[in-house]
Amino acid sequence: MKTQRHAAILKIVRSERVASQEELRELLKAEGFDVTQATLSRDIRELGLAKVGATDGGSHYAPPLDGPQAMRPHLEQLLPTHLVSVDGVGPLVVVKTPAGGAQALGLALDAAAWPEIVGTIAGDDAVLVITRSGHARRAVQTRLKAAAGLPA
Repeated sequence: MKTQRHAAILKIVRSERVASQEELRELLKAEGFDVTQATLSRDIRELGLAKVGATDGGSHYAPPLDGPQAMRPHLEQLLPTHLVSVDGVGPLVVVKTPAGGAQALGLALDAAAWPEIVGTIAGDDAVLVITRSGHARRAVQTRLKAAAGLPA
């Protein structure tokens, strides 16, 4: 069932511009797959789908290209358009993005493999970045702001 559902998801995102998980869930339901939001989130992560920007300012899900690195957007490309704000305390950084942008930014941060970062958790418009220490958090905040062109 999972394989068929994954195939249906890929077919949908390759043929239509799907802007939200709820829209994708409805399209999947029309294909005969009634899934929960949690299952759909897991499927999106497993398939390597990412939110990509559109020329109209919106965003939509895009299927991965060939190869494992092609699945992940480059951090330098995303930061100028996806970083709204950065704040943190202790070893935790909260990175705010436009609606729907957090997953792509979280994937890009994971792919960048910065040594200061232990891991990320992405929601819809925020990424929780767990760093190794308060000092590492400050370094990550500075790097993110600089790469996005925001004032330090």
